[in-house]
Formats: sequence, C-alpha cells, structure tokens
Amino acid sequence: MKRVVVGLSGGVDSSVAAYLLQEQGYEVIGLFMKNWHDDSVTISNECPWLEDSNDALLVAEKLGIPFQTVDLSEEYQEKIVDYMFSEYEKGRTPNPDVLCNREIKFDVFMKIALSLGADYVATGHYCRKSEIEVNGETVYQLKSGTDTNKDQSYFLCQLSQEQLSKSLFPIGELTKPEVRKIATQMELITAEKKDSQGLCFIGKVRLPEFLQQKLQPKDGIIIQIDKNDAVYSSELQEGISLEEELKAAAKKIPYTPEMGKVVGKHQGAHYFTTGQRKGLNVGGTTDPLFIIATNVETNTIYTGLTSQHPGLFKKALRIEKEEVHWIREDLVLANGETMEVMARIRYRQPLQKATLHQFENEMYLYFDEPQSAITEGQFAAWYLGDELVGSGVIS
Repeated sequence: MKRVVVGLSGGVDSSVAAYLLQEQGYEVIGLFMKNWHDDSVTISNECPWLEDSNDALLVAEKLGIPFQTVDLSEEYQEKIVDYMFSEYEKGRTPNPDVLCNREIKFDVFMKIALSLGADYVATGHYCRKSEIEVNGETVYQLKSGTDTNKDQSYFLCQLSQEQLSKSLFPIGELTKPEVRKIATQMELITAEKKDSQGLCFIGKVRLPEFLQQKLQPKDGIIIQIDKNDAVYSSELQEGISLEEELKAAAKKIPYTPEMGKVVGKHQGAHYFTTGQRKGLNVGGTTDPLFIIATNVETNTIYTGLTSQHPGLFKKALRIEKEEVHWIREDLVLANGETMEVMARIRYRQPLQKATLHQFENEMYLYFDEPQSAITEGQFAAWYLGDELVGSGVIS
C-alpha cells in the first residue's frame, strides 16, 4: 500500500479527496496546516483556523485515518507574508495563492509528508495530473479540472516536474456538486460547508488593514485621465524590430498629474491595484471610476471612467527571463522562438488566444485581443489545449 498525506483544510474538497484515496486502497494520513496566528487582521468568525482544524479532525475521525496539525506559520510569514509586503511596497500586486502552493503546500508541507514516509501528497484542487513519455523519460502533465467552473490549475502554475511527480489530485475528474454529493452520502461534517474565501489558509483578511501593519498610510491624490487623451493615440515608429514593437505594446504609460484632473484623495497608492473599482470613495462621477495605474514613487493613483477606458487595455505583457517557469521543461522556447497558446492573467479568466515570443532576456505574451487590467506581480499562465505548460510573473 502506498502512503498518501492529504492536506486536510477543513473544507469539503480535501475531505472528499481523502475519502476517495482510501477507497482506492491507499494508506491515508490527514495533516492540517496552521499558517497563521494573528487573528487581529482576519475578519473574525469568517473561517478562523480553529474551526477549520476541528472540522478536519472530525473528518479524519469519521474516515478512521491518523490526523495531526503542523504549524507552518513561521515559514508562511517568511515566504508569503513578507513577500506580499515587499511586492505591495513596490506597487506590484502579488498572488499569495500561487505562491502558497509553490512555497508551502508543495514544498515545506511536502517535505514533512515525505519525512512521514509518504509516497505522495494529495490536495483538494480541481485539476488533473497525467503522464506521458518524452524521449524515454516520464513527463508529468498538469491539466485543468473537469469542472470548468471550478478549475484551479492556474493556482498550481508554478509547480515543477519534481513536485508534480509526488502529487495527487483525487477530485480533478469531479464537479463540485458531485463532490458535495459524496460528502453528503458519507455524512462528512464538511458536506454543506461554504467554500473559504481570502488568503490561502489565513481566512478572510482585511487587506488594507493587513498591509497597514507594515506599510504606513500616506496621503496622495487621485487623478482622472480622459479617454480621449493624446497618450492613447501615439503611433508606432516605422521599421522597428518585433522585440521593440512588443516592448511598446507591453510598456506602462508614463502618466503625470498634469495629464488629468484631481478627483479625490487616498491613503497610499500601495494599497491599490490596476483594474480596482471599489475603495476609491470618489463621488459625483457619471460612471464608476477604475484604477488604470498607480505610482508608488509619487504616491499617485490614476483613474478612468468605465470598464472600457483605453487606459485599462493592453495587447502584450512582459516576463523577465528568470521569471519564466515551464512545467513542461521539454517545451522551453529558445531565443527567437514563438508558440501559439491559450493564456490567462488571473484566476477564472476565460482562456485567451495569445503568442509567446522568447528573446534573449525576456519573454512577451502577445494577445489576439486587448486584455483589461494586466497587473504587475500577478502570474500569466499558458496552456496547450487543457494542459497548463508554463507561467511567469508579469513585470
């Protein structure tokens, strides 16, 4: 019997994952990760870790599997929280869930599991794993979950072949209603439990308050830029190289306060992100204002009216060479090579047609259609069919 350690989170998905593995004849151990101590910044009674670990324990008891809690809050603080603070400070918007999978669940947690003699680590992610042979070597594939509405492959876009080789995703072939049905039949306490929101394993966090622990509020101005501003109609130079063309399509527009009018004040540009609509507290506009850019150096926020404002849209994004990550290492592009892919720049975004262009020091992802709110610090992930083959941090 192969031994599997399941990351029991106290939710329905990981509960059913544990049950299915048991049914398949694995020896199953349940481990709950405690990643957070500071309850002052979570919105109390929304998914506190205590309640979750208790539910995980009850599920383990019901299934008759060994259970324990591991405290990873130190590693979480260092690898996720500190990283988040430093990214927000630079005016970028990190994705803690992608990082939590790469750095915590499939690294620190996986090492603990393997030290307990586990052959695999399993989670309740809606995605699938398969394997193929390439030049006589086994290559692992990460595929989207069968339930397109719940597919979570994006959150695993930074995993390596090594991590995938030891991972199992037991519910990847199921839909959410099917998972709930199994949990109900098995009388698991988590059957009707709501899906958790907020930061991976911390629960619902008030982000501004969370960031204010480290990043001090400072007053700045909110500028509104007109959609007909000349900056949106600049022509490309003739005879420039493809790389120059892509660089122009991906680059940030250099906004200055003189380009627009002051419409309000804010408490710190580092608390805000491109594409954000809520939290600006600016009244009296005909349509909602959207953030089209932030500048943490000058502490200025630039906005535009409506979700169709030209300042929100770009056709390309840039990824620095060292930030390009291939799950399928056999598909890595060499300098000058291109690949047609389907890509997304955030979770739940429908896949978009795009082309990867690899150059000496960077890669560009060029979309067929302009994309709204391409955000620095987030991950772009690219797929061939239903297989996620690579990803990178948007720079």
